[in-house]
Amino acid sequence: MLWSCLLVGLTHVIGATCAPQTFDYVIVGGGPAGLLIANRLSADSNITVAVIEAGDSAYNNPNVTYVPKSLLEYGLFIGTSIDWGYMTVPQKYAENRELNYWAGKALGGSTTINGMTYLQAEKDQIDAWEELGNESWNWDSLFEYFIAQEGFQTPSAELQARGTGYDDDAHGKEGELAVGFTPYLTAGFRDLMKETSEALGYPYNKEPNDGKMRGFNTWPMTLNETGPTRADGARSFYFPVASRPNLHVFLNTTTLRIIWDEKSATPNLLASGVETNANNITTTILATKEVILTAGSIRSPALLEHSGIGNLAILEPLGIKTVNPIHSVGSNLPDQPQNGMTFTSSKNFTGYPTFVTYLTASDLFDASLPALTAEVRANISAYAATIIAEYVPDTISLSTQEQLLTHQIDLIFNTSSTVPLVELLWAPVNNQIIAQLWNLLPLSRGSIHVNTSDANAPPRINPNFLQLPIDTYAQAAAAVRIREYMATSPLSDIITGEVSPGLDTVPKDAGWRDVAWESWIKKTLNGNSHPYGFVAYYSGMQCEEYGV
Repeated sequence: MLWSCLLVGLTHVIGATCAPQTFDYVIVGGGPAGLLIANRLSADSNITVAVIEAGDSAYNNPNVTYVPKSLLEYGLFIGTSIDWGYMTVPQKYAENRELNYWAGKALGGSTTINGMTYLQAEKDQIDAWEELGNESWNWDSLFEYFIAQEGFQTPSAELQARGTGYDDDAHGKEGELAVGFTPYLTAGFRDLMKETSEALGYPYNKEPNDGKMRGFNTWPMTLNETGPTRADGARSFYFPVASRPNLHVFLNTTTLRIIWDEKSATPNLLASGVETNANNITTTILATKEVILTAGSIRSPALLEHSGIGNLAILEPLGIKTVNPIHSVGSNLPDQPQNGMTFTSSKNFTGYPTFVTYLTASDLFDASLPALTAEVRANISAYAATIIAEYVPDTISLSTQEQLLTHQIDLIFNTSSTVPLVELLWAPVNNQIIAQLWNLLPLSRGSIHVNTSDANAPPRINPNFLQLPIDTYAQAAAAVRIREYMATSPLSDIITGEVSPGLDTVPKDAGWRDVAWESWIKKTLNGNSHPYGFVAYYSGMQCEEYGV
């Protein structure tokens, strides 16, 4: 057996071999999920674990490790070897524009390129998992695991004066993932926004990681204050245990397909290994116990389809043998539409901003919410029909799609909901204040599917941004709230003008149904590259029709 050991930072990894190699567990994808699982499994020295990663180590890559001192320094990864370079298909509801779709190609996955934001979801969102039939998947049972992997660093007195807020009870101190506040936090902005938020009726949220997100806050980041250095998935969960002899990582290795045990049969297929390619050498890596798929939101559905699990209408024309016709693979993709507004300021700001406001549907639509909720509920069947019409045939029944939409609408569109619907991200840079806005929980649905039998080719990515009009309304309502912020003291005391969209583009008194907002949103929209939900797990009947 040919072994190639490469010194990468603190670790050795395995190169490609021609002969099959066998491990207890084979993990496909070296992102945060895969590396955390590998860390935990390999803690037992009697268990052998292999991790297969398409990218390289980024341990000493400055485009990864560097913690930006200004928002203008973010995005150093773009166009480099750690950027997959994906693009969406033309977006039908956003002026047919093709949009960049970011994903990290390195050991650590997209944690090597993301904004390092560390925030837990709203408690009611986590509890909704259990309400859908997933027993024990609720905030109270999962919170101990959230904090177990966290190594929170208490901010200095100087940082606290600059604007950090926290509650020790919401954080873990002993975990591998370093969490703290940027030492470059923008000074002089937190108090301005806190007072303005409170004047508008939005609370200051000292600790957004305790299951209650609503209001204005300063968020912590996944970074080690020493340096400072980005705390990505590899630096947190792999490199500290890389010397374990039972833990092996295959870098620059693409998984082509999952190999199925010939003794198993549909629908209870068992994976026995994977076929991989590295340096143009194709080889097999076998698993005696399990193959674990953690290839990320984009590669996971594509790999399932290349392995024969998916919709017949997708696989058969490509000549891919179907081993289990689960029609929902690759469908049910929601992603967050993003727009940005720009204002000029009489005050000059320096540093890195980590300031955000989370608003519920009640905050957004106020007295209009009951009527809007009734409108949304009355259109559930029409929404479901629109979604299904853009899927490949036989993906999902109308009734099941209606159920999925109803669950989400129940969670969001009611006057007592605490679940944030939009995020307003505040970025003071020099003499400008950039306000980015996005719908956190859009109802529109897209898909990710393979469009060739070549497993090395990128899949077809279609988030279908703004497919349903309610998502455009949420974007517009968020923009209206941003204008209200800028017109409210003390923030208004330093605002000298609006650059984008500008009053010539969207009149000052335009409401959230105004076509001027709709036009601007569609022309300037970008994706957030936060896809999820298309290899979904459901219980009961929903699992039979729509689960993976």
